[in-house]
Amino acid sequence: MKTIILTAAYIIAGLAFIISDYYSSIIPPLVLKALLIPVLMGVLLVNVRFPENKMHKLMLAGLFFSWAGDIILGIPGSNPGFFIAGLASFLIAHLMYLTVFVITPGENAISRRSPYQLFPVIVAGIALVAYLYKDLDGMRFPVIMYATVILTMLAGAINRRMKVNTTSFWMVLAGAILFIISDSTIAVNKFSHPFPSSGIVIMVTYITAQYLIITGYIRQFKS
Repeated sequence: MKTIILTAAYIIAGLAFIISDYYSSIIPPLVLKALLIPVLMGVLLVNVRFPENKMHKLMLAGLFFSWAGDIILGIPGSNPGFFIAGLASFLIAHLMYLTVFVITPGENAISRRSPYQLFPVIVAGIALVAYLYKDLDGMRFPVIMYATVILTMLAGAINRRMKVNTTSFWMVLAGAILFIISDSTIAVNKFSHPFPSSGIVIMVTYITAQYLIITGYIRQFKS
């Protein structure tokens, strides 16, 4: 019951933020955005036992740094320092998720016998960087580093295939892919070709991605 209530609160907060970002609202958009990840933390906390499992702590840390990134990037203004700080927060969050995917006990799906599973990840990374490269200017190094980390996180999600149950695997993998779509949209909108509906695409994919990653992770401990 707690999970259902928190999930409903997460969806409502997400929808309220997206609406408030486009229309006038009594509650500032940043306040609504700041509510999202703490609710998701609640979903994690009521479904796993702390502090026995190191992976649980790392997932919670990933959510914390995601929350910090949300706050920093949601601060009004175009200060490039805010963007770098937000980027760094999300980079750490992805590293937390990646670490969990790697240390999950079990047989690695990606091995010398099946490197072909990394091919789509490598192609996606090269295509994104090639598309943005000429527009990045002084941001090339941090953006390429960030792209490398998030794509490695996706590879880690793929690597869970033989470690966890099928439902958990596909939920986390879908979440990782949506996270890349969200971050890629941010990069394209900021550095290359801004488009009016980018905010909706970014937040819908981001909100869904975080939910799938966390609930998919929880699912690996369910029979």
